[in-house]
Amino acid sequence: MKTLYVVRHAKSSWEDPNQPDFERGLNKRGKRDVPRMAKRLKEKNFHPDLILTSPAKRAFSTAKKMAEILLFPKEKIKTDRILYHADEETILSVVQTINDKHDTILVLGHNPGLTEFVNALAESDVFIDNVPTCGVVAFSMPVDSWKEVNWKSGKLLFYDYPKAAE
Repeated sequence: MKTLYVVRHAKSSWEDPNQPDFERGLNKRGKRDVPRMAKRLKEKNFHPDLILTSPAKRAFSTAKKMAEILLFPKEKIKTDRILYHADEETILSVVQTINDKHDTILVLGHNPGLTEFVNALAESDVFIDNVPTCGVVAFSMPVDSWKEVNWKSGKLLFYDYPKAAE
């Protein structure tokens, strides 16, 4: 059994319209939401074996702050450029290449591919219109190897996002 947590980066800043998309950091709301969501994960006794993120500044910043609160060593966060604005097929291919020594992983990325990925991964009756910024979708995967993960194979454990508890 494997467990997959899929997280969309926190709200990013559009303060500088000339800044390249890849370099956009978090805005005030994003910086507030990351610790809130990480604490909710901690309350669920979440202990990742691996955090894998897009290297875009807003995604990597989200991953680092979550790691800090979850007591996951920041230097062990892995980045993969292919996750930057990846579509659902690309995200699946990344998940399928994860080393099987990791049973519980967190994959952090961007929309629209992230929302499309969770909907394609989830068992038949699950549909999430849009994973909002800093949203978390968790699945239990009835597999022994990440290579076996495929569409419609994820059992939804929970879906949470910053405004869900407001």
